Amino acid sequence: MTFNSLFTVITDEALVDDVLGHALEMARAHDAHLDVLCLGVDRSQTGYYYAGASAVVLQETITRAHDESEAIEKRATKLLDGSGIRWASETGVAQLADLGRHVAARARFSDMVILAQPYGEGRGAELEPVTESALFEAHIPALIVPGGAKPNPAPGRIMIGWNESPEALIAVRAALPMLKQADVAHVVVIDPPTHGPNRSDPGGQLSQYLARHDVRVEIDVLSKTLPRVSDVMMRHAADMDADMVVMGAYGHSRFREAVFGGATRYMLEQAKLPVFMAH
Repeated sequence: MTFNSLFTVITDEALVDDVLGHALEMARAHDAHLDVLCLGVDRSQTGYYYAGASAVVLQETITRAHDESEAIEKRATKLLDGSGIRWASETGVAQLADLGRHVAARARFSDMVILAQPYGEGRGAELEPVTESALFEAHIPALIVPGGAKPNPAPGRIMIGWNESPEALIAVRAALPMLKQADVAHVVVIDPPTHGPNRSDPGGQLSQYLARHDVRVEIDVLSKTLPRVSDVMMRHAADMDADMVVMGAYGHSRFREAVFGGATRYMLEQAKLPVFMAH
């Protein structure tokens, strides 16, 4: 698999530079086409539209969201023009409760989505459902980029969070184009089970698979010495000076909507480096 078609969603003008910085460098590195959805979001909760709300009030929220999408596209176009890549941009407006449908419908025709970190200071409530819809509804791998992180389309040191799950294996397969270019990929196993088919060689089968794809692999077996697995992973990523983390995205169904499980959410909250996820 190659990354020939990239997609990004930007819902806040303040995030344009960070997100597009990563997306542009990734597009250049893989000679890919980049589609940019500049999405204005009506962030009003459903209950806001009380009985008898006037058409003027409803129109104002739509107009505001439309103006935001136009401002996002204007700023994005300044970066895209003259970038030397193939690109297209689109504006749109969606209500907070319905934006996942619009994102998934477009994201599913791409090889990878580049998105802003959904949690943290100044992050809008829409970023979480945007990320969830790309991963759980469109079933597309996503590169989640934290604010201020330097774009690195060819990470030299990649950390793989490995727990034998289908989600983790899907993420590894999706990340192969970058893993093959990396100097080394560290397969990180935390507290492997004492009973099971791989107890004597944790991470061994994955390492063999990656080696057959010409990926240089090392296995790191760690103990869960901190309260959460994500804490251990983030500390190890800092210790090994990782450029990127690859891991599965985990969630559960709530009223037929996929939502992040605790481990995935904690990881996205803490990450100071790009995280490549797939479900």
